[in-house]
Order: sequence, then structure tokens, then C-alpha cells
Amino acid sequence: MAVRKKLLNPARVMALGFMGLILSGSLLLSLPPMTEGSNIAYIDALFTAASAVCVTGLVVVDTGTFYTPLGHVVIMFLIFCGSLGFMTMATLIFVFLGRKITLSDRLLVKEALNQDSVAGLVRLVLTVVRMAVFFILLGTIAMSFRFIPQLGIGEGIFFSLFHAVSAFGNAGFDIFGNYESLARMPADYLVNGTIMTLFIIGGLGFTVILELARHIRHRERISLHSRLVLLISAVLLAGGTVIILLLEYNNPATMGSLSAGGKLFTALFTAATPRTAGFNVLDTASLSYPTILILMGLMFIGASPTSTGGGVKTTTFGIVFFTFINMIRGRQEPVVFSRVFSISQIMKAISIISAAVGLIFIATFVMALFENHEFSALLFEAFSAFGTVGLSRGITPELSSASKVALMLTMFSGRIGPLTLMVALARRKEADVLHYPEEHILIG
Repeated sequence: MAVRKKLLNPARVMALGFMGLILSGSLLLSLPPMTEGSNIAYIDALFTAASAVCVTGLVVVDTGTFYTPLGHVVIMFLIFCGSLGFMTMATLIFVFLGRKITLSDRLLVKEALNQDSVAGLVRLVLTVVRMAVFFILLGTIAMSFRFIPQLGIGEGIFFSLFHAVSAFGNAGFDIFGNYESLARMPADYLVNGTIMTLFIIGGLGFTVILELARHIRHRERISLHSRLVLLISAVLLAGGTVIILLLEYNNPATMGSLSAGGKLFTALFTAATPRTAGFNVLDTASLSYPTILILMGLMFIGASPTSTGGGVKTTTFGIVFFTFINMIRGRQEPVVFSRVFSISQIMKAISIISAAVGLIFIATFVMALFENHEFSALLFEAFSAFGTVGLSRGITPELSSASKVALMLTMFSGRIGPLTLMVALARRKEADVLHYPEEHILIG
């Protein structure tokens, strides 16, 4: 019984599930029909699969020109599975096969979707999948108006579908070719606006979207979690847009030649994409250093819990930020919207941020050992990998195998969560029933 309980550790099952999906994807992408004429090194196939499953978007080969249409289908499938999560996809498969969803399965899904109860979990999973399909189809239809006239019906629909899946999944993969992403058409409001809308919705989290829908239909109360997500997301998006607009307004290599409307739109897109989408309408390598610093901060925070994105998450950042503000004001308890965070939540948030800083430090250190690129580019790469963003200053294809492994591990931990990974690896003891005496130490 103890062995079974150990194997059913939700964190361990989630980690192994994502790992199995990555390995399966890498084997598929290694097959000759997946690439255009040239064989791919297994490390590059593994990196691509990890980047797709972890919805990151960092690439070591040009997705648009290196892979065949069949390879694009595999990558799109990996993105879709990775964005919804291993347990969500497993539950969906069980439902279609008519397999009974056991209590153990429900407990695993509860942990994966951050729910408080096992009641109604299967219905929630089906709702999440339907929601994802709904938004992806809407995005596909919208972008088809641009791509069908350019590419024809078949290719235009697939082109639109691939980017809709990638956008809603916050993956950042594109098949435009030549590593250009959306930079070739920065002011295309139809395509870029659709992609931006999809990754903003995907980054809010399924819980928030469902609560907003219930609030609109039935005027149900919006929880503290959803209010915190919406507040922090709006502040980061608006603040990031203004700062990036001011920093890049006259930069001739980015938005200097655009109209006033084009500058505002590209600033908005550039502020939204680090929250962990990975698409770019401006050449990331040409951005100024202050803008790069802002992007790294946004990538570190990332998207929201139960979303398709990574990072430490908006609520984690919010808990630590409001705890800090309340401490400065002299309050004994952190109060937000007339509610108080528990000590366990504060400890968990601080642990997640501490683990994230450590992972980024280790990844940057490993790359600094093996690469000759400037340090800022390596640090940016590490932030992008942990936030599962996919933005790069153009150095990813040139990295050594050791650096690729470091980035893969960082993407993996960023997708499942650094705390989840550590819990999966650690041997956990039973809760200590003893209460030890308290003693104060000097801090600061």
C-alpha cells in the first residue's frame, strides 16, 4: 500500500507523464518523414519535443522550413497535449475509451488542475477541452481570412490552425520560416491581433475563464483568485505597454519606422508576449537593453495557474508583492480585497520564487561555461526557458549540447512548476506532530 501511495504521488505522476510525452514526441520527430531532406540529430529532436510539450517555443532548427507538414502535425499535437496538461489528456482518453475514472485518477486530476475537491472533475476536464477547442477554432476561422487567399484552402486552413493551437497554448511556435515569427508583418492587425487575443485568454487560466463565464451568465461571485489574476495581468500588460512604447518609440531597428498606431500595437503585443507566448512582432535581438530587462521580468512572472503558460505565475508574484506591501505598512497579516493570505500560501509562493531564481542561475551558469555569447543573451535565454516563453536573441540554434540539456531541464521545470518538480524528486516525510520552541534571529 505504501509503495502504491508513493507511485501515485501527484507531482511524480505529472512529471513522468510530461517526460513520457516528450520522449515519445522526440522519437517521432527523429523519423525521416518528419524532416525536409536532412536527418535531425536526436538532441535537436528531443529539444523540439521538449519545447513543444512545455509550450515554450525555443527552437534549434527553423520549424517552418526544416520540418515537413507531417512534422508540423506532430509538433502541433505535442503543443495541444502540453498546453492542456498530461492528466487532462489522460482523463479525456479514458472517457472516450469508456474506462472508469477511479478515485486515484481523480486525485491526480485535482492536483493537476489545482482544485479543492474531487467533485465534478471529469465534467470540468471535458469543459476545459471544449473551451480550448472553441477558442482554437475561432482563431483558425479569423486567421483563415488572411491565409486562405495567400496559400489556398487546404494549406491556408492548416496554417491558421497551427498558429491558433500554438497561440492558445502559449507555445510561440510558428511555421512562417527563417526564424522570423511575426516580425515580417508587425502591423497585421487581423493575424497578430487574433494571436495576441488567443495567448492572453490562454494565459489567464481555465479557472478564471470559467468563473468569468459564470459571472456573466448567472452573476456569480468572482473569487479572490480570479480577481487577483485579472488585476495583476491588467497592471502588467498596461504598464509593460507604456514602458516598452517609451523605450522603443524612436528605435530605428524596431518600431521607429512604424505609424503611431503601429507603435502602440507592437508595444502592446511585445508587453503581452513575455507572459508566456513567445511570438514576436519586433526583432528581439534589436531591442534596447532596458526593454530586454523589462521582458525578463515579465517572463519570470509568466501566466496564471491552470493556464497554458509558465513562469512563477501571477498569483505567486501577487502574494509575495502584497505581503511585502503590507509588511511595509506595519500590518501583521497581508490583506487584499478584504481577504487574508494563509501562512502556508506565503511560504509556498516564496519557495516557488526561490526555486525559480535558483534554476535560472544554474541554467545561466551552465551556458556561461560552454558558450561564447554575451552574458545578457544567455541570461535572457534562461529566463525565456523557465517562463516557457520562447523569445530568443537568436542564439538558440548555436548552443552546445550541454546548454541545450540545461535549457530543456529549465523548460521542463518551468512547465510543471519548480516546486512540483522538487516534490516529485524528494522523499517526503510524514507531517511532524512536534511543535518546537520559537526563537527570533536577525534579518536584513
